[in-house]
Amino acid sequence: MKQYIFSLLAFLTSSQISYGQATIYPAKAQNKPIAIIGATIHTGTGKVIENGYISFDNGKITGIGDATVVKFGSNTEVISASGKHVYPGFISPVTNLGLTEIEAIKATRDFQEVGDINPHVRSIIAYNTDSKVPNTLRSNGILMAQVTPQGGLISGQSSVVELDGWNWEDAAYKTDIAIHLNWPNSRISASPFAPSAEVQRERIQKTMTELENYFAQAQGYATMSKPDVTNTRFQAMKGLFNGSKKLFVAAESAKDITAAINFLKQYGVKPVIVGGAEAHLITSLLKDNGVSVILAEPQRLPERVADDVYLPYKQAKILHDAGVDFAISADGYWQQRNLPFMAGTASAYGLNKEQALAAITLNTARILGIDKTTGSLEVGKDATMFISNGDALDMITNDVEHAFIRGKSLNLDNLHKQLYKRYSEKYDAVKAK
Repeated sequence: MKQYIFSLLAFLTSSQISYGQATIYPAKAQNKPIAIIGATIHTGTGKVIENGYISFDNGKITGIGDATVVKFGSNTEVISASGKHVYPGFISPVTNLGLTEIEAIKATRDFQEVGDINPHVRSIIAYNTDSKVPNTLRSNGILMAQVTPQGGLISGQSSVVELDGWNWEDAAYKTDIAIHLNWPNSRISASPFAPSAEVQRERIQKTMTELENYFAQAQGYATMSKPDVTNTRFQAMKGLFNGSKKLFVAAESAKDITAAINFLKQYGVKPVIVGGAEAHLITSLLKDNGVSVILAEPQRLPERVADDVYLPYKQAKILHDAGVDFAISADGYWQQRNLPFMAGTASAYGLNKEQALAAITLNTARILGIDKTTGSLEVGKDATMFISNGDALDMITNDVEHAFIRGKSLNLDNLHKQLYKRYSEKYDAVKAK
């Protein structure tokens, strides 16, 4: 029986690997100036330049503006993009991308550690640059991601990666930027299969007491300049109290979000709310406390049965109008390829296209603390961008033709394209008989 199971797992793993028809190598560093001319340039800041140009060298943007008034040297590679669109690379927040490959095989899932409190766990060292999934995201314009651990009460630390590189050291853009806390859900389940309400309340209170004690101890440890004994878990928490790290708190209900904000005020920690299904109910609290929200994907059902069925589509607009800083996310890892279309959905329900674009570019970069170097197309920032033949937020017209990460020209081949080509040729041959 054991031999059969091991053989089955080996077959599934080898089958997944063998699907690829060609190896896709990481891109080489930019070795000459490049200019894209004639395109509609969406800067990510709300500004749109018609018939524009953007130039970059050594991985940095060197110029952007009207294509009719600029000339380039003979050593510049010029890409004509008349009728096309240029966008900053999309950024996927809070994802286990690269930490799992085949959900049905435990050996390929590396996003959760044993135990409930693991702030010292670093997701970046488990990031797999050989994964087949990131290449499928690049083909839709997603060029960066926040690789995030999951599970437990405190899951660990996330890092921002570029979706290109030989190993995690190559891919790392900004490491250990945040710690992730799963706020205890205060909602009492009425399911006949759930424990009694009293037992559920006791569990919630026990978890809250554990959390309070842990934060108090961690804050005390952070005040010691030279602890007699190094505690790696408390050491990882230090950044929360000195402001060098952010705390991302997964919470959905207005009650839980409010409780999390009030709890963390005691420690001088300002959270970023992840999920926020009912964040629209407490916009004043969020704005007054400077709390950002990473909204769960708009293409979902509302939290409550009585809610407007289109509420998830409209939520981004509600937060925007209230002055709450927000970004848009997608679920899991494979679903990340639909991130631009999540933003497109928000644009169909209130946001304009440039506001929706910012929700997956500059807004996300600002929340992750990387907006000084990326997230928008501005002189001096990283040349991380792509050219699409159509509107990149529209599933029908998104067609990424060229993509660059810090000036490196990417190979946009991926497993999906290879399979499409393989079976297209197969059935074309059958038709020809």
